Amino acid sequence: MIKNKKAKWIVRALLLVGTAVSLFFVPWLLVKAWILPLPDSVQEQLDQAIGHGFEGMIVYVDQAGNPPQYFASGWHNKESKIPAKPDALYKIASISKLYDVVAVTKLVSDGRLSLDKTIADYLPELVGRIENADKITLRLMIQHRSGIPNFTDAPNFWAAPTETYEESLALILDKPANFEPGEDYEYCNTNYLLINKIMDNELGYGNFQFIQEEILDRLDLTNTFSSLNEVNIDDVMSGYHVGYEFDLKENDFGMHATAEDVGTFLRALNDGSLFDDGEQEIYASVYKFEHSGWVPGYQSFAEYDEDLDTVVVAFYSTTDPKLYNWNLSEIINNRIFKILKKQSNN
Repeated sequence: MIKNKKAKWIVRALLLVGTAVSLFFVPWLLVKAWILPLPDSVQEQLDQAIGHGFEGMIVYVDQAGNPPQYFASGWHNKESKIPAKPDALYKIASISKLYDVVAVTKLVSDGRLSLDKTIADYLPELVGRIENADKITLRLMIQHRSGIPNFTDAPNFWAAPTETYEESLALILDKPANFEPGEDYEYCNTNYLLINKIMDNELGYGNFQFIQEEILDRLDLTNTFSSLNEVNIDDVMSGYHVGYEFDLKENDFGMHATAEDVGTFLRALNDGSLFDDGEQEIYASVYKFEHSGWVPGYQSFAEYDEDLDTVVVAFYSTTDPKLYNWNLSEIINNRIFKILKKQSNN
């Protein structure tokens, strides 16, 4: 959510920019990216991705038994002609949900939260304001099976994003459920808005402090932050939206981290070293072990390949209105894993 007033008017213009001419050619670009000969190295693949139209890209690779690898291509800031930096801070968007679920897991393990208690139990003030509040459990919210409307799907949300819990919640109060709890799946940021509120209430303080103490400090992650307010703006990779000329890095969309910090976290999440006794089983019963994220100007992917025992974190600093760049990113991610597999077989 945007806390910087100067940045707010910038985002407001994003969805108003016409990009029909450039987007007309994008589907062919997806085909081209898919059929091009596979490069010999990850760095070559990054350079090729910049040729596809991304302004900047960062990749971190952690293959078991090998030292971590760091890659970057394109711009950290194109206006200042600063090359991309593998250790830049980045807006990780919904990757932060993994940290949220780990925090919930630890609170459940300690008996402070229950996966089977409902919104009515934890936020009784929302009974009658959120349909099925007495049936939607913490478990269903974690798994995006609540049926609650998604507040970021509100008309023109990204043109004028909300700044507070109350403003975000107001976008979905008294709206009908999209489906009965547990009967379907729909990715929904409102679930995690409420989960964070539940954690705050139980802890008596902001839940990021708990994340700091139980996750970041435990893993010695010193380059992960709750918001833009905690970082040096020059350390943040610039982000761009197709058809919009200005840098979007001053928009405060939550957690910022380096690719290495995200990769270290993802490795610990998957190998279980992040958990105490019994916690990994709780986590595995409710959520997945990798994630992606999107906010204007920033696409992020934190992925784990079990066969290769490899973590790959990929940051792309360019988005577009039709999400063609998202599809392009997924193609490139797939090719990176193919390169790593080919290298491991040599």
